[in-house]
Amino acid sequence: MTEQHLIIEPIIGENEKSAKDRLRNFPWWFLALIFIAIGVFFVISSNEEYNAAFIFIKIGLAITLKTTLIAYAIAIVFGLLAGLGRISKNIFFNNLARLYVELIRGIPILVLIFFIALVGVPSLVNGLNSIGEWLSSAGISPLSKPFLAITNQDISMNARAIIALAVTYGAYLAEIFRAGIQSIGKGQMEAARSLGMSYGQAMRYIILPQAIRNVLPALGNDFVAMVKDSSLVSVLAVRDITQVARLYAGSTFRFREAYVTLAVMYLTMTVMLSLIVQVVERRLRSND
Repeated sequence: MTEQHLIIEPIIGENEKSAKDRLRNFPWWFLALIFIAIGVFFVISSNEEYNAAFIFIKIGLAITLKTTLIAYAIAIVFGLLAGLGRISKNIFFNNLARLYVELIRGIPILVLIFFIALVGVPSLVNGLNSIGEWLSSAGISPLSKPFLAITNQDISMNARAIIALAVTYGAYLAEIFRAGIQSIGKGQMEAARSLGMSYGQAMRYIILPQAIRNVLPALGNDFVAMVKDSSLVSVLAVRDITQVARLYAGSTFRFREAYVTLAVMYLTMTVMLSLIVQVVERRLRSND
């Protein structure tokens, strides 16, 4: 065998192996999802019944996105505060954060939505009214009026749904933030303190930026999960796409058209968001 054959044969073997690896690692599942989505969208655009269902259901898309975005923004604040509380050396804040996390994570999301919207919010309104009555009896009428003016009817079901989702997901995000903060070496805090920074300054300028960067993929995945869980607010008669689909199916008795369209809309949103999360994660890895 000539020297040329000895060189070419390993190259051919490596090429065949790399081709097999590419085939094995190719995201065939994503290709299948694309074909399914294309097929369903073709049916929706060409079939009058599916098209009518889509036109009716997409009215609730704005409510779904609005509810998810606002609730997630509030949940990040709750989660960050609770996460800081979980690593705090202060006994009160540490136990308060632990109680919040364990209490919320131990109850199903659907039950929490009912409880917060129908029990928690009215109880909060009654508490504010009691403060107003106390201020009024103490002779501080100007301050009591805003508290006495609040009623349960002033807080819409959409607002209650946002509060419920934010409180629920805040507990899950708290554990993500806690893990992200604890993933930063203790030497970073010690070095910052040795430079004269206070604990708050070191956490704000040194620890948190690194921790948030580390947990960005996990935060993105939880946002995708909230998009799906936002369908649960339909139990409060919030007119998101799930509630609108239920109304359409109940009025026309076209359950197949309504729920196939609804499923594809959620699938499209979650797949697109998952791809964005993967792109962000890939860029973070390349930067590392």
